[in-house]
Amino acid sequence: MDSKLNLILGASSNPHRYSKMAIELLQNKGEEVIAIGSKEAEVGHVKILTSLPDYVNQVHTITIYLRPSLQKQYENMILDLQPQRVIFNPGANNPELQNKLASVGIEVLNACTLVMIQTNQY
Repeated sequence: MDSKLNLILGASSNPHRYSKMAIELLQNKGEEVIAIGSKEAEVGHVKILTSLPDYVNQVHTITIYLRPSLQKQYENMILDLQPQRVIFNPGANNPELQNKLASVGIEVLNACTLVMIQTNQY
């Protein structure tokens, strides 16, 4: 199986947060995960970082769990990474950023990462 690098933006170790569930499901599928959140923590073998490590330069999928007002600080990072796709989970829909991403050829989805993983659409 080819593992692709996945970035979870808005990651949390809180067991009630969907971002934590997504990290766990991706790990269980053998996917490589980098997580960025507001606080450092760990979920399984994934460390939640507060910024993107310098060594990361190629990400396949970014899945966002942040409301639009919190996405602004990550906008340049997302565009610089040029991922193949960005998934905006419920509550994260951001038409302005979505249009910018689509205009440079990045696939944009308004979807639930958890549902996509569990139904083999991820």
